[in-house]
Amino acid sequence: MQSSGHRFRDVEHHPLLADNESYDSSSSSSEADMAERVWFIRDGCGMVCAIMTWLLVVYADFVVTFVMLLPSKDFWYSVINGVLFNCLAVLALSSHLRTMLTDPGAVPKGNATKEYMDNLQLKPGEVIYKCPKCCSIKPERAHHCSICKRCIRKMDHHCPWVNNCVGEKNQRFFVLFTMYIALISAHALVLCGFQFFSCVRGQWTECSDFSPPVTVILMIFLCLEGFLFLTFTAVMFGTQIHSICNDETEIERLKSEKPTWERRLRWEGMKSVFGGQPSLLWINPFAGFRIRRLLLRGKKGGPEFSV
Repeated sequence: MQSSGHRFRDVEHHPLLADNESYDSSSSSSEADMAERVWFIRDGCGMVCAIMTWLLVVYADFVVTFVMLLPSKDFWYSVINGVLFNCLAVLALSSHLRTMLTDPGAVPKGNATKEYMDNLQLKPGEVIYKCPKCCSIKPERAHHCSICKRCIRKMDHHCPWVNNCVGEKNQRFFVLFTMYIALISAHALVLCGFQFFSCVRGQWTECSDFSPPVTVILMIFLCLEGFLFLTFTAVMFGTQIHSICNDETEIERLKSEKPTWERRLRWEGMKSVFGGQPSLLWINPFAGFRIRRLLLRGKKGGPEFSV
């Protein structure tokens, strides 16, 4: 199909939107407008998984604080470990929120129009692609997510535990989320080991404010949770760092896509994701956060809210 001296290729052979065809203008937005919104995917499975993540972290915090640390006779042991664990928990949940509520790099819906293509100022013969599912011009390295119902730039994967895609704009927060969850899981396992040793040595007298059977059940469940979370998030953290250093998303790796872009390897890739030179801002999930007046607006026919 020829249009304004360049070719338009439809990935699934769907026709380009004609001038007289209309689409829901409320589902189309500019990049600047999208950047000013809080992103939220209305997916039942994802919301359940996200709530479960928060409940499991809160449970771990309850067991560590009220079962192990507060009954301890060592004041500084309780204070130091309590402050450390709760700080890591806050950072983990903040990273989770930033991952879940940040636009991962969604391409505006319905922008595959003649007027929009004319504004692109493409060279004669240049091929562009349209996603037939969301009627948008598909940039290089973008993939369509069937759950978000959007094309996502540099989409790595869709993670139900954060109820969002991991893409160009929120990968940094996802990496921080996996890192902090792995750290609090390891910390909880170490504290459980010390607590079991202390309780056995003291024959379970004054070991906890709870009865010995309840204490054992709570701590066993925490150990299982900590081991599973540590294994999963440590693997995900390593996979994400590897992908960033090789400038290759998980989808591109699984599809064995040959790179048509100039790769940013190792530190260049890390700096492109985390921003700037290495600093403490890299591990700060609050960096770049601005408090805005939140105005909740539903998207008609779409899976996401815009705030």
